[in-house]
Amino acid sequence: MRICYNVLLSIFFFFALRANAQAQPTQATTATVRMDGLVLKQQLIQQSTITNAFTNIGPTVMSGRVVDVAVNPADPTEFYVAYATGGLWHTVNNGQSFIPIMDSLYTTYGIGAIAVNFLAKPYKIWVGTGEVNSSRSSYAGVGMYCSSNNGKIWEYKGLPESHHIGKIVLHPTQPNTAWVAVLGHLYSANVERGIYKTTDAGTTWVKVLYKDENTGAIDIDLNPNNPNEVYASMWYRSRTASKFDGYGATSGLYKSNNGGDTWQLISDSTSGFMRGTKIGRIGVAVSASNPNVVYAVVDNNEAKASTSKKIKKDSSYTLATLKNLTQTSFAALSTKWLDTFFTDNYFPKGTTATQVKADVQSGKLKPSVISDYLDSDDGFQNTGIYGCQVYRSDNAGKTWKLANDTLLSIYNTYGYYFGKIYVSPTNPNKVYILGFKAQVSTNGGKKFTTIDKPNVHPDHHALWINPKRDSHIINGNDGGLCISYDDGAHWFLANTPPVGQLYALTTDNATPYNVYAGLQDNGVWYGSSKTKPDNVGWLASGHNSYTSINGGDGMQIQVDKRDNNTVYSGYQFGSYNRQLLNSPNEPDVNVRPQHKLGEAPLRFNWQSPILLSYYNQDVFYIAANRLYRSFNKGNNLQAISPDLTKGKVTGNVPYGTITTLSESPLQYGLIYTGSDDGLVQVSKDAGNTWQVVSNSLPQGLWVSRVVASKHVAGRVYAALNGYRYDNFMAYLYVSIDYGNTWKAIESNLPPEPVNVVVEDTNKENTLYVGTDGGLYVSNNYGTNYQVWTAGLPYSIAISDITIQEREQEILLGTHGRSIYKASLLPKKDQIKTGVTLKKEMREQD
Repeated sequence: MRICYNVLLSIFFFFALRANAQAQPTQATTATVRMDGLVLKQQLIQQSTITNAFTNIGPTVMSGRVVDVAVNPADPTEFYVAYATGGLWHTVNNGQSFIPIMDSLYTTYGIGAIAVNFLAKPYKIWVGTGEVNSSRSSYAGVGMYCSSNNGKIWEYKGLPESHHIGKIVLHPTQPNTAWVAVLGHLYSANVERGIYKTTDAGTTWVKVLYKDENTGAIDIDLNPNNPNEVYASMWYRSRTASKFDGYGATSGLYKSNNGGDTWQLISDSTSGFMRGTKIGRIGVAVSASNPNVVYAVVDNNEAKASTSKKIKKDSSYTLATLKNLTQTSFAALSTKWLDTFFTDNYFPKGTTATQVKADVQSGKLKPSVISDYLDSDDGFQNTGIYGCQVYRSDNAGKTWKLANDTLLSIYNTYGYYFGKIYVSPTNPNKVYILGFKAQVSTNGGKKFTTIDKPNVHPDHHALWINPKRDSHIINGNDGGLCISYDDGAHWFLANTPPVGQLYALTTDNATPYNVYAGLQDNGVWYGSSKTKPDNVGWLASGHNSYTSINGGDGMQIQVDKRDNNTVYSGYQFGSYNRQLLNSPNEPDVNVRPQHKLGEAPLRFNWQSPILLSYYNQDVFYIAANRLYRSFNKGNNLQAISPDLTKGKVTGNVPYGTITTLSESPLQYGLIYTGSDDGLVQVSKDAGNTWQVVSNSLPQGLWVSRVVASKHVAGRVYAALNGYRYDNFMAYLYVSIDYGNTWKAIESNLPPEPVNVVVEDTNKENTLYVGTDGGLYVSNNYGTNYQVWTAGLPYSIAISDITIQEREQEILLGTHGRSIYKASLLPKKDQIKTGVTLKKEMREQD
């Protein structure tokens, strides 16, 4: 009777939740709806009857993005590490091992900042949810949490509309007083931004500093000898799916002399600090040994004298000058220079100056053909700016002097991703800045030296400096955690937690089979499905269970299962290669399509989809804004579609791209695509003709997955994702007539964006759905769902799901906790399968 009552309660709650949700897909989901959704998720967890448990199989060696570190100053072998999407971990042995301490929460896989009161007995841990680095995978949090028993119990402390929290500062002598820098929503404007203060341990908060709905607080620091002196940095930041503005006139530095009750702008026109409309992210740090010394690091987006991108191998031409050529001036270009230019800039093979000049003269090609060919929004156009600059004040923020403006390379033009500065607790002239590189100055910021080493991953986000020995530092970056005892001359890694941020995964058919993973900022790796991530024996042999096969931001992978050796993989924006794993001397083959002269540049998604055909694995597909196919393993790619999106949108983030691709295993020539601007298209004749089938679906949302059924030819699933509108509702649909009509099947899913849907290989009524919050299973075609949490954190971002059909194992690619594996078989069959597998392995030996 109790179970029935809970089920009825969940159904009632679900419909009430939907009634409160926004009608428009492009509107932000309110905090009320999100918090109510956590109650629904809690009920689903309590009601779940799924007992097959997941186990984590790594990888660990390359780790994941660290955003904050809190270290016990009395015993630096004890510390806490916050990962962007991997949760909060605790060590008491200097990072040799860690335990996760937030896995029992129904939310907060994403963290922005932590602070720990080590003077309290027991410690009090403060966690601000939602990463502030404003990247493509900076998940929104729901506010503040506290624990006084090392994570056994967490208390929610409010600020549900904060979404992204940049810094938490605790009062040194008043344990109930804290300040929080709230950056606010990533993809929508909101007024719940700025500096918040509590004097009752988070029971209530007062917004003490606010600018406007697009300007949030990113950093905060205080004078430890006089905590009434508080410094804060405000940052104008606005992002959409196609455009990111990371600077504005409302960015600036503020100071309070009364504990945050009132504030004064200290970066005004008389201060000496940067002014204008191009002020980017700012970090601030106060010297504990001399609080009159204050440092700030700013991302200066002002253009230098020449901002035009110079053409490779020739300093006399820019894209701007080549765009304005006439037929006459184009004809006057040096033929020898043009031929060299075409080669150096990777124009299509066979392009010659003589032919191009003739085509321009005849009108077949425009005189702007060169600049048109090279003109694309690749997300890294912000070149020619000043970039990272360090300012110093010697009078507690009254005036500022530019200490160093020669640090552009530390940000590599994307300063919004960094912006942290730290001062030695004992030496006011020793200052650290973090960016693509980590650097230190010992002369007050006049000169910086890089302290990265070959075993230290780039892209740095956190630093702790030992107050008793400032040569001892702990650094957090996109590749995990590094520890040094000699000012960064040498480092060792503390990367035992499985916190990889996967975008995609797949498997082969080897025995045992291998798993392939594409990871944020950490390339593509593969390893045995039998891997145990806590096995440190590899340190003695030097061979980790996982092997790297390429770098960059690892994206999708396809494996030719006829040989389990031919692998297609790559990194962001469609840069894919084909390689033979067992033939390392064989060169990789580029399989990225190229547009032709006179055509607009192709637009590739950050995670461009690729696919090997079910019918012939020599057939390779790759999608930009058009779909390309090769019949010979990617060697000759031909476009088989027009633009399958709504077209190019001007911006600085690639948009109008294909995001998902599926081929029917039941009907040859049946292909589906989905785009980031909301289109689902189908071809029933192998790409000869295409039809839009998404007009009845919610418009404008990112199509995160389109999946042709394994069981019924006309059945297809579509998952839509509103993350880039701060819309966190679940959108999931099925069609039984090739997309002509759709039925919503999100049912009782909580408000969590859907990333992936997979049919069970044997049971056509069973669906597995991965969201930004977890894994859900339906055994009745999506009529309702159970949550599957056995062996998993209660909240975990599922970016990809695959089923290894021979072993009947399901694998989860998580964005923050690496790879999980579970059997889909009853336990009696699992044991039998294990014995059979061992026998097969003995026979092979």
